[in-house]
Amino acid sequence: MSVVVVGANHRTAPLALLERMAVSGDRLPKLLSGLAQSEHTSEVVILSTCNRTEVYVIAERFHGAYQEVRDFFADLTFLPPEDFADSLYVHHDDDAVRHLFEVVAGIDSAVPGEHEILGQVRDAWEVARTEGTARRSLNLLFRHALEVGKRARTETRIAQHVTSVSHAAVIMAGERLGGFAGRKVVLVGAGTIGRGMASFLAQAGAAEIIVANRTIANAVEVVTAAHAESPGLAARAIGLGDLADHVAASDVLFTATATEEPVIGIDLIRAAVAERDEPMLIVDVAVPRDVDPAVAGLDGVALLDMATIAEFTGAGIASRRREIAAVQVIVDEELDRFVAGSNAREVSPVITAMRQRAEDVRLAELDRFGARLGELPPEQREVVEALTRGIVAKLMHDPTVRLKDAAGSSRGERLADSLRELFDLS
Repeated sequence: MSVVVVGANHRTAPLALLERMAVSGDRLPKLLSGLAQSEHTSEVVILSTCNRTEVYVIAERFHGAYQEVRDFFADLTFLPPEDFADSLYVHHDDDAVRHLFEVVAGIDSAVPGEHEILGQVRDAWEVARTEGTARRSLNLLFRHALEVGKRARTETRIAQHVTSVSHAAVIMAGERLGGFAGRKVVLVGAGTIGRGMASFLAQAGAAEIIVANRTIANAVEVVTAAHAESPGLAARAIGLGDLADHVAASDVLFTATATEEPVIGIDLIRAAVAERDEPMLIVDVAVPRDVDPAVAGLDGVALLDMATIAEFTGAGIASRRREIAAVQVIVDEELDRFVAGSNAREVSPVITAMRQRAEDVRLAELDRFGARLGELPPEQREVVEALTRGIVAKLMHDPTVRLKDAAGSSRGERLADSLRELFDLS
């Protein structure tokens, strides 16, 4: 069996394709179940963020599993495979493990060192565990990956400065506006990214924040947290139906929902622009996009999206190269540790079965001579027990050491097969 990852991200696929590949939370359980029932796939985790959609599987056969995941993306996007195949990347075994470690460590993101990816990976894994599609193999992998992410942020400075999509969006908009002091902001979306943007906006000195969300209770939570960061902030929660009453008077509109269809249409923005004397700034960090792309064609509107954020953060990557290199060292160390542990787990059942077979033979022989041994006094019987145990241990020592040393290699597989045959291990 192999671990395989197939996916697309902000570097390999255009935003329009990433939108079609995005998986919303309510669809995730059904999609996981469908993939897990495929012929060549035994375990599945689907990771879908604003930067990427990736499918991690434990594959019984590599090529069969790859085709199943490719067909999954075809069904998801309603596109023939040839229309998106060039945007997919695929890694297996050690390369797949390394890729996940780099993702969680934040060095494969549009914003290097982003902290949001840790929670996103944890959530994706938790859903898979709940649905029963992540079991022993992927549980071990994702648990280790989260440890790598925490270590990268603890032992390096990769998470300093611009640390998330929400942070980058606020900084980018602030540069366009000349700061947030005295500014009125409308924020659509109360999820992880929306909450992060509200926090950064409060810290940046925004005068007023209107948080709009389909579920007002979630918007209230974001407003409460923003008030805690800046007690003098004017902030309140509204429903999406009241959005039109506030957009025209805002200095900037941020959007970050998890909906599959745009929540901001061209008519709403056209009407808002007609009431304004100054250009309107909109920052859409949702994937799929919250704002109808046609809005970009309106006069007096500057529409920024995830592609713009990727360009913005990419300009600052040079200053982080030293930290990325330091994180890569951690990834290399943890990959070696994971592979060593995996190899040991693979040969452990063979070693255990071999030693148990030897112990069964020892006990059977002692039982066969039980009548004669019964004539011995207890202290001599203990000597016989110790002697036979020692002989078995010495005989098992060399095969055990050689199998452990060769674990994970083709030689190790041959040795394991030979031991199974020689000792008749089931």
